[in-house]
Amino acid sequence: MRAPVGHNGILFDVDVEWGERHIDKSKTPVKNCHEMVVDRDNLIYMIGDHTHNNVLVYDSAGRLVRTFGTEYPGGHGIEIFEENGEEFLLLVDPGDTARTENGFRESGRVVKTTLRGEVVFTIGHPLTIGVYEPGWEYRPTEAAVAPNGDIYVADGYGSNYILHYDRLGRFIRKFGGADDLNPEARLRNAHGACVDLRRPDEPLLVCTSRMDNQFKLFTLDGIHRRTVDLPGAFVCRAVVDGPLLYAGVCWSRANGTGERLDDSGFVTILDQDFRVVSNPFGTEPQYNSGVLQPLQQSPGATEDYQVRHGHGVCLDQNGDLYLAQWNANHIYPSKLKRNT
Repeated sequence: MRAPVGHNGILFDVDVEWGERHIDKSKTPVKNCHEMVVDRDNLIYMIGDHTHNNVLVYDSAGRLVRTFGTEYPGGHGIEIFEENGEEFLLLVDPGDTARTENGFRESGRVVKTTLRGEVVFTIGHPLTIGVYEPGWEYRPTEAAVAPNGDIYVADGYGSNYILHYDRLGRFIRKFGGADDLNPEARLRNAHGACVDLRRPDEPLLVCTSRMDNQFKLFTLDGIHRRTVDLPGAFVCRAVVDGPLLYAGVCWSRANGTGERLDDSGFVTILDQDFRVVSNPFGTEPQYNSGVLQPLQQSPGATEDYQVRHGHGVCLDQNGDLYLAQWNANHIYPSKLKRNT
C-alpha cells in the first residue's frame, strides 16, 4: 500500500497503473505522455507523440474509450473549450525533434479539432503573416483559450513568444519572447499558458518560464503583472481548478539549488495568492520571511511511484488529479485520487 502524497491537507492516493490497467500496449503504445484535459462528460484526453495514436481518451476508471490522431509527431499540448454549446480541442505539435538536419528543425502547428479529432482549422506559421522574421523558429508547445474565444499560443520550443489570436485564428499581438524591453516580461522556455479566472475582476494569463523556474502573470492583452518564483522547480503548464492552480514539474535541482537532475519531477499546487501549498512527490513547501525555499523531488518518488518527469496534469469532476509524464520509460498516465 503506497502512502498518500501531498501536504497541508491536500493529499492524494496514487494509482500508478491507472492508465495501463485496461490497455493492450501492443495496440495502443505511447512514447511520451505530455498533456491532459477533461471534457464535460468527465472523459480524460491525453496527447502524446506516438503517431499510432496521438490522443488517448479514457473514462475516469482508466478504461480506453477511443483514440485518434496519427499526424502529430511531436504531439505535446492540448486545450479544451466550449463554443456555442459544443466542445472543441486545440492540439499543439512542436514538430518531431528527430527530424533535425543541418541545423534545421521541423516547425510546429496548432490545430482546432472536434472531440473526435476532425480538423476545424489550423493556425499557420507566424512567418506567413509577417509576425516572425526568416530564421525564427516556431515550435509551439501549448495553447490556452479565453472566455471570449481568444487563443494564446506558447511558442515554448521556438522563439518563446506568446502569440495572441482571436477565436477564428486571426493574429492580434505577440508578447514575451527573450528580448522584451521589460526584463520581467521575458520568457525562457515558454512551455505553457493558462487563463486564470479565479479573480473575476483580474483575469490573468499564467505563462511558464520553465528555465527560470517561474510563472509570469500577464493581463489578457499581454501586460506583465507579476512574476512567481518557484526555486528549483522546472515547472510546466499551469491548470486551474477551483481555488487552486496545479502544474507538473519536469525536473528539480540537487538539494533544491544545485544541478538539474534527471528523474526528479513532481507536482506543485498553488493557492489563489500563488503561494505553494502542496507538492505531491516533492518536498514540503516552506516560506522564510515570505520567500519560498528551494523545492525538489522527495526521496522515493521515482522508486515508489515511478515519477520521473512530471509534465501534464488535469483534474476531473470529482477533484481527482491525473499526471502525464515525459521521458518516463513509456509510462501511461497515473491517477491521484483526492484523499479526504
